[in-house]
Amino acid sequence: MAAVKDRHLRYAISQAEVERKFDLSEIEELLGRSKGRRGVRRLQLEILLHDPREQVTRRELESRFFRFCRRFRLLRPEVNGHLVIDGISMMPDFLWRDARLIVETDSRRVHGTVAAFEKDRRRDQILTAAGWTVIRCTWRQLRDEPEALASTIRTLLSRSPN
Repeated sequence: MAAVKDRHLRYAISQAEVERKFDLSEIEELLGRSKGRRGVRRLQLEILLHDPREQVTRRELESRFFRFCRRFRLLRPEVNGHLVIDGISMMPDFLWRDARLIVETDSRRVHGTVAAFEKDRRRDQILTAAGWTVIRCTWRQLRDEPEALASTIRTLLSRSPN
C-alpha cells in the first residue's frame, strides 16, 4: 500500500463503495487483525477522512467538479444520483432535483468516441423531453473558466422548473 498515492487510495475506496464491494465492518475487522503492518495507519486515516458526499464520484473530473461546487458555494448536488425515465435507468454525474438540472462532466477520452457522442446526445434528448435541463462541462472549463461556469449553473438553479 505504501506505493499507492493518497489520491489513488481515496479513489479506490470510493470506487469500491460505488461498486458495492466496500464493507466498512469487514475492513475494520481486517485492520484490527493487522495492527502494526505497513499501510494500516494510512488506510485507517483515509477511511476516516472519506467524505460520504464524495464517495460516489467515479472519476477525477467529477471530484474536481464537486470541489468546484463547494468553492463557488453552489447548492450541493446529488452525485451520480439515480433516475429512471421511460424505463431507462440513468446516473447523471450531478443533479439538482428541485431545479431539474443535470451537469455532466465530460472528458474527451471517455466521451470522445463516436459511440459515446451518439449515446450522450440520445440521453440528453430523453432527459430534456422529461423536463430536465442538461449541460455538459469540460476539464478546460473547470480550469480556465470556473467563474463563467459557476454563473451559468447559478442562473439555471435560480430558474423555476417548467
